Amino acid sequence: MRRLVARFAIAAAVAACAAGPAIAQTRITLKSATASSSYYVMMVQLGEVLRAETKGQIQATVEESQGSVQNVKEAGKRPGNFVFTTPPSLIASAREGKKPFEGETGYDVIRTLFVMPYVTVHFVVRDDSGVKQIADLAGKDFISGGRGTFCDGRTRTIFKLLGLEDKVNFVDVELASADNALKNRKVTGYATCSSHPTPQLQELATTTAIRILPISAQQAETLAKNDPSSSPITIAKGTYKGVDVDTPTVGVPVGAYGTTHMDDATAYAIVKAFWSKKDEMAKTNPWWAAVKPDLIGALGNTKLHPGALKYYKEAGVNVPASMQ
Repeated sequence: MRRLVARFAIAAAVAACAAGPAIAQTRITLKSATASSSYYVMMVQLGEVLRAETKGQIQATVEESQGSVQNVKEAGKRPGNFVFTTPPSLIASAREGKKPFEGETGYDVIRTLFVMPYVTVHFVVRDDSGVKQIADLAGKDFISGGRGTFCDGRTRTIFKLLGLEDKVNFVDVELASADNALKNRKVTGYATCSSHPTPQLQELATTTAIRILPISAQQAETLAKNDPSSSPITIAKGTYKGVDVDTPTVGVPVGAYGTTHMDDATAYAIVKAFWSKKDEMAKTNPWWAAVKPDLIGALGNTKLHPGALKYYKEAGVNVPASMQ
């Protein structure tokens, strides 16, 4: 019996040697926004792409987030392979210690990976509210994007530049409560900032007639002059049920970022997988269609991760010197 056991042990050892060493899996965390947002859907899709393209070597976990502010704050102290989304302006604010990052450090570890679809600012009201323009919100209760979020800050900036900040009654609640508040007429409307179409509004529009308030050409000019991070963007008619006109608004560039805790090979694999499958992902979710490698310069001066830079050089992408 002992000889038989020994033979099996030797056979197992030989088989193991023949198979070669096991490839260790690389685990990464993907973090974007709330589960009701388009960015969360994007991260789920990205996680599936990474697993398929690396044949399971990269395994992604998607975490829900309250938004870009939380993502940047975590990036400054989170170890491991952490991939997150945010507008580049927030990273600049974090490094400069501006609100809401006063007195905080550690943000120099952030590195750029690739471009995401732009944030689209939506100002949503009930269709029967009588509100047709942003100026009509004067004196009305309005949720400005969720307590402490990027959208909250963006909304208040827009309203301030348009001379409306002190005229609108901002309601300070989480964005997750906005739909019910609007349905039950607790507020006139709310702001949400996500690439369109955003699942939250798609679902709301199936049960409640909504209107998305336009930003006029004159207002867009004022915003562009005083806030370079904003650029015009149009929500096409039919994007949301019942919204049958094109709606001009503003958008903000967004990037996917990692940190210096990620090794070069992992960053390279992530970026290569993303760009290799971007067009295929756009067939399922059209918001990817407008994302191009040469937009990388729109993400400001946050340096590329060395692994990402290697990919862009191989692909012949023109990368600004400030990002190299």
